[in-house]
Amino acid sequence: MPYEMSPQGGRPGGSGRGRLVLLPIVLAIAFAAFKYLTSPTVIDAETGKKIHVGFTDEQGEALGLQSFQEVLRTERVVQGGPATEMVVRVAQRLIKAVEKKQPDLKFDWKVSVVDSPQANAFCLPGGKIVVYTGILPITLNEDGLAVVMGHEIAHAVLRHGSQRMLKTDLLNAVMTGASAAVSLGDMNPDQQRAVMGALGAGAKYGMILPFSRGHESEADERGLIYAAAAGYNPQEAVAFWGRMGQNSGGQPPEFASTHPSHATRIEDLKQFMPKAIAEYEKNRILFQPQAQPQIRFQPAPR
Repeated sequence: MPYEMSPQGGRPGGSGRGRLVLLPIVLAIAFAAFKYLTSPTVIDAETGKKIHVGFTDEQGEALGLQSFQEVLRTERVVQGGPATEMVVRVAQRLIKAVEKKQPDLKFDWKVSVVDSPQANAFCLPGGKIVVYTGILPITLNEDGLAVVMGHEIAHAVLRHGSQRMLKTDLLNAVMTGASAAVSLGDMNPDQQRAVMGALGAGAKYGMILPFSRGHESEADERGLIYAAAAGYNPQEAVAFWGRMGQNSGGQPPEFASTHPSHATRIEDLKQFMPKAIAEYEKNRILFQPQAQPQIRFQPAPR
């Protein structure tokens, strides 16, 4: 039996079904927009930019402290010695420089050194800094360490973790609407899975990963300024990332990674360098001569 056509030439009720299919997407986008517009915000004192975030600074402080205490509970913390003294010294200078540039920042700063071969360091929300001894042979000296710690502190100051949480929530809302729309369509289950897989891949490679790489680049630039403002030579950043590339082995393709490739990062750092050097020249005299000698960290034999 042939299909009965509507006056417009389509199936009966076709336009109504089309509107029904689109409704979940429209509602999801509207919900995501509302969530974004009503999300907490902070002002970056260095740029005046309003930053939308997924949680307040008070919530971030609680989350950061909880994670920091978990690190102290589960990892082998270095209680003293040259490595800890160097990390604390660099942290103190960086924090002083950051607070000068961010006078309204209300972080309860803490720093700890973990005895581990991991080449890693991070700064949790609220200013909880952890440096793994495995990265110290790669930083080589205080300038290299300041570049790394400045980068990690910049992530916290710019609330990158909170920004990522908000973006993930917004994407999840839109993807939920897309899933509902697909389920209301005429596709069979295999087609539905294929469409959702394509949408998920598009969100990942087109939005989530570039967003993360953008944060890394932003933290590189801001971290250079923080290191320079604390009287550390920002040019050590290029040398550090060269060494990091030699120590880290192969990387995934940049488009599939949360981080820029080492080569891209080095080229970007060179572009950021003139501004950082100008900052360094303004501040280096404040820290000369240094009260303590430079320390090259060597891990203890096991």
